[in-house]
Amino acid sequence: MKRKNFLGLALAATALAFSAAAPAQTAYKSEYKMSLVLGPAYPWGKGGEIWANLVKERTQGRINIKLYPGVSLIQGDQTREFSAIRQGVIDLAVGSTINWSPQVKELNLFSLPFLMPDYAAMDALTQGDVGKEIFRIIDKAGVMPLAWGENGYREISNSKLAIKKPEDLKGLKIRVVGSPLFLDTFTALGANPTQMSWADAQPALATGAVDGQENPMAIYTAAKLHTMAQKYVTMWGYVADPLIFVVNKDIWASWTPADQAIVKQAAVDAGKQEIAIARKGLAEAERPLLKDIAANGVTVTQLSPQEREAFVKATRPVYDKWKNQIGANLVATAEKSIAARKQ
Repeated sequence: MKRKNFLGLALAATALAFSAAAPAQTAYKSEYKMSLVLGPAYPWGKGGEIWANLVKERTQGRINIKLYPGVSLIQGDQTREFSAIRQGVIDLAVGSTINWSPQVKELNLFSLPFLMPDYAAMDALTQGDVGKEIFRIIDKAGVMPLAWGENGYREISNSKLAIKKPEDLKGLKIRVVGSPLFLDTFTALGANPTQMSWADAQPALATGAVDGQENPMAIYTAAKLHTMAQKYVTMWGYVADPLIFVVNKDIWASWTPADQAIVKQAAVDAGKQEIAIARKGLAEAERPLLKDIAANGVTVTQLSPQEREAFVKATRPVYDKWKNQIGANLVATAEKSIAARKQ
């Protein structure tokens, strides 16, 4: 009898020790909150919707995700999103490298003016050593990164004139995102950059409070910016805005390893689909999307290599200033990756 009791106690102690060593598994929420700047009418929001749907389907409804576009979980303040994910206000997000750059300075890499001349250059960064290093940095900053998406190359539009040279920007009031690097870039070009959220930008464009803006063409078309006096578009590809699919670390830890694997693969799959949507009509040689835009009475200017080089030279001091702030080694790795890219 004593032997049986002893064995029972020993087994109980072993089980207790094992459960203490194992990671804590908490109950799943009935609903998880995903933050997005733009809704499913845009490629960005569509990527979030695809991710949420894939997760629900592949987990048989164990993980249900609700979309919150317009960064509504943080009252529309795009630059607070990364901190809110880290703090647990937001469970998941598809976020912009630009919006998160105030908290993760290395993300400014993608906003260095004229660093990435084409889609192959962007892919060389996000899918190579630079992308892995950026994910390591984000992980260390307290958020779990899973996959890359894409907002696209940011082109410039305005209501005044066709922009063909840096001097054409002189005095133009251009809406920009809340990033000091963007302020520096447009100031170097002689413009008058004005920071405001995208929600505030659209009425400002419509009323003429600002003259222009810079955004991917997918946003230009979805927001119908030609109806907001944006009659001149210049394709200059000065910066691109990769997106990152992430999860709050506490939420991530609350899921089983099997569900973690499902959520990650769903993010990768959604990211690939979202990138294809973002590039539709622009990655092809004939760029049919530009013809559709021109059909609305918009003047679309495509810079020659020589014209583009004038903008590169005008913004080089900004590039050099920010290189050390971002991290000279990271920038050097990016430059080498782009030089070695497959076209």
